[in-house]
Amino acid sequence: MSTILVTGYEPFGEFETNPASQLAAALDGTRVAGAAVVGRELPVAFDRARPALVEHLERHDPTLVVSLGLAAGRPALSLERVGINLRDTAGTPDNDDRSVTDDPVNAEGPDAYFSTLPVRQMRTAMREAGVPTTLSTSAGTHLCNDILYATRRYVETNDLETRSGFVHVPLSHEQAATRAATQPSMALETMRRGLEVGLKTALEA
Repeated sequence: MSTILVTGYEPFGEFETNPASQLAAALDGTRVAGAAVVGRELPVAFDRARPALVEHLERHDPTLVVSLGLAAGRPALSLERVGINLRDTAGTPDNDDRSVTDDPVNAEGPDAYFSTLPVRQMRTAMREAGVPTTLSTSAGTHLCNDILYATRRYVETNDLETRSGFVHVPLSHEQAATRAATQPSMALETMRRGLEVGLKTALEA
């Protein structure tokens, strides 16, 4: 039986909740196109996120890995296309209060790794399901980019056939309602529907 690993980052900074981890928890234990979904929360910490991910990879041996992270201000689910070999917290330290500037994700790795998910097919299917979805070429330089790159690096260096990628999610309606200024948001159930369609498309591609 195939397994899909979905990871979502924990709350960080000013955000008391994180739809990424909420979605991972909601999908945990479900099935998509016959595959078992394992949803797990990752720490927003450079020194702890990758070891936690590797533990899940080794335990569950997934066919697909889709990591989730919050991108406040974005109006749609964003399928990231590339992770770069760069860490820069740009004034926003991680949850261990660690700041980094112009450090590599992996000193021995290439400049970038592309997602191995069929992102264009996923975008089409997710939009047809009524879920706003876009392609993105920048996952930033914080933990979201970090886990996209680190996952691909682990898969490549261990000669695995696992396909992996990253999806940024918007604020939930509940989060947006607490903001002083109006920001784009999406219902958690809508995000979940989009992700389920995207995972199904990726699994069957």
